[in-house]
Amino acid sequence: MTALIAIGAGIAVMTGIGAGIGIGIATSKAAESIARQPEAKGDINKALLLGCALAEATAIYGFVIAVLIILFLK
Repeated sequence: MTALIAIGAGIAVMTGIGAGIGIGIATSKAAESIARQPEAKGDINKALLLGCALAEATAIYGFVIAVLIILFLK
């Protein structure tokens, strides 16, 4: 049973991988967009920050679920 709890927590933490990849792709596209249209920098930064915040929230939720699994399913 303990091994299954560890596996479940590990799977929950893996949401950070998706968030990291998503933030990396979004940042690269934003930098490319700013290079092509420097006058739109403000709008691009706003959209980038909102998207990064939502992606990071997903990773944090996964971490919280992993901690809850470890603490309460002993």
